[in-house]
Amino acid sequence: MTETSASVTWLTQEAYDRLSAELEELSGPARADIAKKIESARDEGDLKENGGYHAAKDEQGKVEDRIRQLEDTLRRAVVGELKDDGTIAPGMKVSYSFVGDDDVEVLLLGAKENEDGSILAVSPQSPLGSALVGAKKGDVVSYEAPNGKTIEVKVVDAEPYSG
Repeated sequence: MTETSASVTWLTQEAYDRLSAELEELSGPARADIAKKIESARDEGDLKENGGYHAAKDEQGKVEDRIRQLEDTLRRAVVGELKDDGTIAPGMKVSYSFVGDDDVEVLLLGAKENEDGSILAVSPQSPLGSALVGAKKGDVVSYEAPNGKTIEVKVVDAEPYSG
């Protein structure tokens, strides 16, 4: 599997560790806590009209969904540093501008799980992300926006994201 494969999720070591800790918490203490809430609510009687029981079951479903999501993300994760050969790949911080506009925007080409509040992550599978993959500094690439309009962007710079 290559780093640019659609089935791979590039993560920084920090993001991988954070998601692993969340998975451990949800798989252990959080599951046990929800099981106690469900058991306690069952002891209250009629389950049809038991709001606490239904709330706990809803919470359980959300936790189980998040556990599956985390397991999938971590299973597909590629963690670590990228080689900087000038070609844009998942895991890179990309500076770009829209053709005809001098304002420079910056994004992280990677999974949303890498966002730390300082940089916006854009999926390599998104229209903009897929247009950027394989491009180099100075290249102009285009992609189709959801409204059907073709948008061109110029790559100003690209470097491996260090978090």
